[in-house]
Amino acid sequence: MTQDQTKIALVTGASRGLGKNTALALAKKGVSTIITYRNSEMEATSVVSAIEAIGSKAVALQLDTGNIKTFDAFAVEVKQALQNTWQTEHFDFLINNAGVMGSNSLFAETTEAEFDQLLNVHFKGVFFLTQKLLPLLKDGGRIINLSSFLTRIAYPRRAAYASMKGAIEVLTRYLAKELGHQQITVNAIVPGAIATEGSVVRDNPEINKLIASQTALGRVGEPDDIGGAIASLLSEENRWITGQKIEISGGQSL
Repeated sequence: MTQDQTKIALVTGASRGLGKNTALALAKKGVSTIITYRNSEMEATSVVSAIEAIGSKAVALQLDTGNIKTFDAFAVEVKQALQNTWQTEHFDFLINNAGVMGSNSLFAETTEAEFDQLLNVHFKGVFFLTQKLLPLLKDGGRIINLSSFLTRIAYPRRAAYASMKGAIEVLTRYLAKELGHQQITVNAIVPGAIATEGSVVRDNPEINKLIASQTALGRVGEPDDIGGAIASLLSEENRWITGQKIEISGGQSL
């Protein structure tokens, strides 16, 4: 793939977990990446090195997706990275992945501070970061928003988190409608329970076994199940898919 043909993705929250896996899956398909991290610069640098070892280019930029006031400066950094690293003014794919589980409180006990943290990271931040980066996204580009299977299956202590993800699914349809004239597709990926770093699904054998028993394919999800699916959805063959929520859960709780 020559430099002028190289696709460039921006993946938020890609120093670990699903974002990291997505960036690596894209690199294997020849896609270069701007990854963002909030605090873990060392982990982000390691991801950049792994992407470069595959043969693609990568840049890591610091970003707190819950701090909307920083988005103007971040957009300037993205523009500079595009010019300095790829000699271009636009990127192709935006993957809004960054997130926090945040509150583990029951609905009746959820505080306004807990609610606002989830709102800023999972909805308000996605809304306004996408808006701010839109001038840098190519016509014919792609946007993928990360949702959650918790919008379909209700678990106690996840009311606030799942509500934000439900809002993301609605926003995805509206963006698909409004950006269609630019040939930009917008879809939501809906992971099931995934055994990422530090997750109870990975670290608690009993919960892992329980979820596996409730899943048609007989196991919990792995990060590779999500990163590879996102990379596949961004392929040219899937250019006619937009405005959709696509659950990737192995048939969890059907």
